[in-house]
Amino acid sequence: MDSTSIITQVSKEDEIISSSQEKVSQSSLSLKKQRSRSFFNSFLCCFRDYNVESTTSNCNSNAQIPTVEENGSIAKPPAKFLLPEMRVSDVGKKCVVIDLDETLVHSSFKPINNADFIVPVEIDGTVHQVYVLKRPHVDLFLQKMGQLFECVLFTASLAKYADPVADLLDRWGVFRARLFRESCVFHRGNYVKDLSRLGRDLSKVIIVDNSPASYIFHPENAVPVQSWFDDMSDTELFDLIPFFEGLSKEEDVYSMLQNLRGRRKSSSEWELEEE
Repeated sequence: MDSTSIITQVSKEDEIISSSQEKVSQSSLSLKKQRSRSFFNSFLCCFRDYNVESTTSNCNSNAQIPTVEENGSIAKPPAKFLLPEMRVSDVGKKCVVIDLDETLVHSSFKPINNADFIVPVEIDGTVHQVYVLKRPHVDLFLQKMGQLFECVLFTASLAKYADPVADLLDRWGVFRARLFRESCVFHRGNYVKDLSRLGRDLSKVIIVDNSPASYIFHPENAVPVQSWFDDMSDTELFDLIPFFEGLSKEEDVYSMLQNLRGRRKSSSEWELEEE
C-alpha cells in the first residue's frame, strides 16, 4: 500500500477557488478557499477533488459496512446502522459528527518541529512517522462538545492512522464512536459521510467538517469550518463554542444552521470584495 493512500488530505500550497465546487452545496460558501490534494492526501482525510477521509476498520463491530458505490448512485441504507444504541447518559442530546484532518488536526509525513504527536504507521512492512499538529483550542472545544452532545468521530482516513491519533487527541473519552473510511460512501470520486446511516434522527444530527464533499448528501446538517494547517492564531474552534452551546438547547437545528451558513456566506463575500 502506498503511503499516500492512508491519509485523505488537502494541500496548503495549492489553494484554489472553484465555481463548480461552490455549487456542490450551499454550505461550501462558508469556505473562502478550497484546497486541492497534497502528496499524501489519499492517506489522510479531506478532499479528493474535494476528498474526504479514510479507514480500514470500523470501531463499531455491530455496524454493517455500507456498500461502496462506484457508479455515482447513492447506496441503500444498511440493514444495521453505523452507530450503536445511544447511551442512557446521552438520551435527549443531539448527535455531533466531527471530522479529524484539517478540522481538528493537521498531519504530515514531513517532520514538524512543534508536532504535538508523532504516530508510527506501518505500511507494507515499513514504519512511517506521521507528525500531527493540534488545531488551537481543540482541547477546550472537545471537552465542551462532550458535555453538550453525543459526539462521533467520522473520518475518511484509514483507521491505522486515525485511531491512534484519536487516542492521543481525545483524553476525555468525548467520542462515543469512531467511524473511518469504510463507513463512507464512495460517490462520484469522493468519500461521503452519509448521515442517514448513523441510526439517529437527522433533525438532531450536526456534522462539523472542512470539506463540503463530505456532507454533500446532507448540507443542511453541516457546520462548515475552514481548513486548518498550521496557523497557531486560528480561533475557529473557540469561536464556535457559544454557537454550539445555543444549538444544544434548540429543538430545530436546521434554522440555526441555516442562519450560521448565511452569516458565513456574507462574511466570505465581504472578505473577497476586500481582496
